[in-house]
Amino acid sequence: MTGEFSVAQFFPDGSYEYVRRWVTAGEAVLAARDYTRSVGAQTGLVTKVIVTDGGDNTNFQWEYGKGITFPPEARGKT
Repeated sequence: MTGEFSVAQFFPDGSYEYVRRWVTAGEAVLAARDYTRSVGAQTGLVTKVIVTDGGDNTNFQWEYGKGITFPPEARGKT
């Protein structure tokens, strides 16, 4: 069974890569957690991690130096 969520990580030059495609919500959350805690994310080699749904809507966003920036009610959490 496939899901509708994807996880992407972004780099300082603006490029990005999908690290998970079409996974369940649970798998996407766990992947986002792992990628935001990675050495690359902690040192700025990864500048952003997002989770999108099947409609390409952003459901979660983390940014280097800021923590969780979306959804708004989660701001300030890491």
